[in-house]
Amino acid sequence: MNNDYLLLTPGPLSTSITVKEAMLKDWCTWDDDYNVEIVQAIRAELCRLATSCTDYTATLMQGSGTSCVESALGSLIPNDGKLLVINNGAYGARIVEIAQYLNIAYSELSYAETQIPEPLDVETVLLSDPLITHVAMVHCETTTGILNPVKDIAKIVKKHKKVMILDAMSSFGGVPFDMHEWHIDVLISSANKCIQGVPGFGFVIAKHALMENAKGHARSLSLDLHAQWQTMEQYQGKWRFTSPTHVVRAFAQALTELQQEGGVTARHQRYKKNQSLLVAGMQAMGFKTLLGQALHSPIITAFYSPQSPEYNFKRFYQQLKSLGFVIYPGKVSNADCFRIGNIGDVTSHDITRLLDAVATAKYW
Repeated sequence: MNNDYLLLTPGPLSTSITVKEAMLKDWCTWDDDYNVEIVQAIRAELCRLATSCTDYTATLMQGSGTSCVESALGSLIPNDGKLLVINNGAYGARIVEIAQYLNIAYSELSYAETQIPEPLDVETVLLSDPLITHVAMVHCETTTGILNPVKDIAKIVKKHKKVMILDAMSSFGGVPFDMHEWHIDVLISSANKCIQGVPGFGFVIAKHALMENAKGHARSLSLDLHAQWQTMEQYQGKWRFTSPTHVVRAFAQALTELQQEGGVTARHQRYKKNQSLLVAGMQAMGFKTLLGQALHSPIITAFYSPQSPEYNFKRFYQQLKSLGFVIYPGKVSNADCFRIGNIGDVTSHDITRLLDAVATAKYW
């Protein structure tokens, strides 16, 4: 049964009926029907979506997207390594926080939340600090909806022979790119984003050589990415600890539906159409976007809150929810905003219905 509202958030997001139905069957974690036919097939398909190069391998990891980021950083950066974090939002800041918790040496290149990182700044830092071994950044920073210039920055990282780690949590599957062509060594994403699955696990796609050399680096038992990868390799898709079987099966269905839609390029076009329609409709009602159009991603858009004294986000939120739509509060530190996502099982018709609901809402 559908919810009585549509999720217009950066994930978890609205999923199709068929993805939900895929969770109605129970699976044994030791059975080949699950490990070989589902888990191994997912791993192969993720690598195919990420790049045409065969140098990469995918590892699934239980938990949230942040769990997977922590797993990758804690397992792939050795004790004598140093991380450069490029930060222009809440999720770049979370990478910094993870490094602090795990006692990973790091430097931080910080920008305002509405500012695009500059590739030349990255080069300057790398030239000035030869101890840096790894560079991490977020592709789509959903704090604002900004899409960062990963390709240009990764080219510089490659030039200086550092390891490029990309948090592609909210972009993978919805924004076309090739990991190998963009010089990305490690990519991290989650089941409940642009692939349009449900929450419960994420995945790390990394070069084989990095995974092979990561043994003994992990700073956590349950988040040991190398041990998880090795187990999946050795036992044909077996997870070290309890696998979220229903979520994994739903993700397999979501991957099938991505193919049926026409792949990442077709999904990207749908998201772009949703976002363009959303912005045009909101602007026609007097709402202003936080970012200029050139900086927008097709994932989520931040809007300034109305200046009316009658406006209150919580009331606005509840009003829209009663009309069938859930939006997202703002996360920008120095601006009063709210956010609307347009990924998931969402069409242009849904965006039109949302705009009609906003027009009838009482509290803006």
